[in-house]
Amino acid sequence: MRIRAALIAAALTVLSACSAGGASSSDTLKVGVSPVPHAQILKYVADNLAAQKGLKVEVVEFTDYVQPNTALVDGSLDANYFQTVPYLATFTKESGAKVDWVAPVHVEPLGLYSKKAKKLDELPSGAKVAVANDATNEARGLKLLEANGLIKLKAVDQPTVRDIAENPKNLQFVPLEAAQLPRSLEDTDASVINGNYAIDAGLKPATDALALEKAEGNPNANGLVTRTELKDDKRIRDLAELLGSQQVKDYIKQTYNGSVIPV
Repeated sequence: MRIRAALIAAALTVLSACSAGGASSSDTLKVGVSPVPHAQILKYVADNLAAQKGLKVEVVEFTDYVQPNTALVDGSLDANYFQTVPYLATFTKESGAKVDWVAPVHVEPLGLYSKKAKKLDELPSGAKVAVANDATNEARGLKLLEANGLIKLKAVDQPTVRDIAENPKNLQFVPLEAAQLPRSLEDTDASVINGNYAIDAGLKPATDALALEKAEGNPNANGLVTRTELKDDKRIRDLAELLGSQQVKDYIKQTYNGSVIPV
């Protein structure tokens, strides 16, 4: 969904009511993550590397892209690890929140998947294609389709379906919340799915996608984010160092076989 001010305000209200007893203790970092692969990667750090820095890390999982930021803003979390720089920029612009990017960790290539077509050229005229309905991931999805010759976009930084200049297959776009995209495969001809949700649904981006974002030069790395006031906190710096360590790079490569790529 688009990060509308009303939605943010509502989420902040709910989370603020819960935060009085939920903020982390002074020596424990409470970090919000998506379940896959972020929680898995962070749990690897918490279980195997954090002790090197004297860190205690509490992993808090969220299944959407809104609550990890609103919980960070209201103090329920000390940091989160689930989003890209463009997504964070949209959130801060629309919410005015004082949160900062700390460091990139990995790239999850966005992919186009289908249960009805085995190749791109098998998509029929008028095919229904689901895309994420938040601004950042909608733009990524449309750029992926353009890169693979399915549409032509107007020259804008963050295109929406209204910015499609050419649509030779007359594709019909279905906007959905990102988390719902894997389920939409039963009802669409194809769906553009974020890497974390694709993996969580049992898809293998490196082999199952009809089209996949390139990792090289990809501006959509997922990384660690914290409130501005905590950006120089030693615990945050130490966690960023561990997430960028060779041990974590090796863990990502060995665990995800190219579906998640360390930065």
